[in-house]
Amino acid sequence: MIFTATQIAGILNGEIEGDETVEVSKLAKIEEGTSGSLTFLSNPKYTPYIYSTNASITIVDKTFEAETPIKTTLIRVEDAYKAFSQLLEYYNMVKMNKKGIEQPNYVAETATYGDDIYLGAFSYLGENVVLGTNVKIYPNVYIGDNVTLGDNVVVFAGAKIYSETVIGDDCVIHSGAIVGADGFGFTPNEKGEYSKVPQTGNVIIESNVDVGAGTTIDRATLGSTIIRKGVKLDNQIQIAHNVEIGEHTAIAAQTGVAGSTKIGKHCLIGGQVGIAGHLTIGNKVRIQAQSGIGRNIKDGEAIQGSPALGYSDYNKSYVHFKNLPKIVDRVYKLEKKINHNE
Repeated sequence: MIFTATQIAGILNGEIEGDETVEVSKLAKIEEGTSGSLTFLSNPKYTPYIYSTNASITIVDKTFEAETPIKTTLIRVEDAYKAFSQLLEYYNMVKMNKKGIEQPNYVAETATYGDDIYLGAFSYLGENVVLGTNVKIYPNVYIGDNVTLGDNVVVFAGAKIYSETVIGDDCVIHSGAIVGADGFGFTPNEKGEYSKVPQTGNVIIESNVDVGAGTTIDRATLGSTIIRKGVKLDNQIQIAHNVEIGEHTAIAAQTGVAGSTKIGKHCLIGGQVGIAGHLTIGNKVRIQAQSGIGRNIKDGEAIQGSPALGYSDYNKSYVHFKNLPKIVDRVYKLEKKINHNE
């Protein structure tokens, strides 16, 4: 896609300083800008690059004052960072504005869908599937029986959505995600063998949820595994059966949440965190990366470690952890001195 400085300024409500007709077709960092690229300047430490960049257009704050002549065309806005983010969003919207039904695919006779749908090649829609308006289903997606997707949902290539799943409006399911697979339910017998416990529940994902690539969300044994509105899940996360994640919680990659744990609203959970089953994590909890959670967590706690400690307690303790060999040596010398004096 090609945009002129005039078009970009119109989208951003910006002011042009330079060539209004210059065209760009790609995005770049300011230090790597080349002819035909668009970049931005918001962090003062990158200011020197604006005098050497070869980018055709640079978005800057209205308050920016050039100290020497520059080659790039400027588009002045109130906030360059926010404006560039707005432009990225617009670019993605245009790029992803696919419509129509590609062939081959399979759509059950009982499946229904709204206007402006995109159905990519080799996708599968099972019995009684209901898709809302402006839904984008990319190639090689499987959607099982009795699944409901709301309006403006995007399901990227290769994702699998098992039967009975309910997904709300404005959700994004990235490639390789699996929603609604069986929970890890087995019972041992007297011989030490395992029998499977049927997983008869489903997954409910409310509105404005992002599910990252390779993330798995298991169906409930009974009832529902629930991902509340506004939740953001990174790539390669495991959410077990009957888990509930509260509104606007964000979880980073490689975190695992065991069965029946309830996580509150507005929590921030770092990467590679392990959370045991049947726990309650309060609202606005912050869990640092690689922590192991084996107890209930109260509202507003910030924790770290494995098993996790209070964040400030962990930092104080870590000072001693790293000096442990020296401390042990001092204790050994003191004991030796005491014994000698006796």
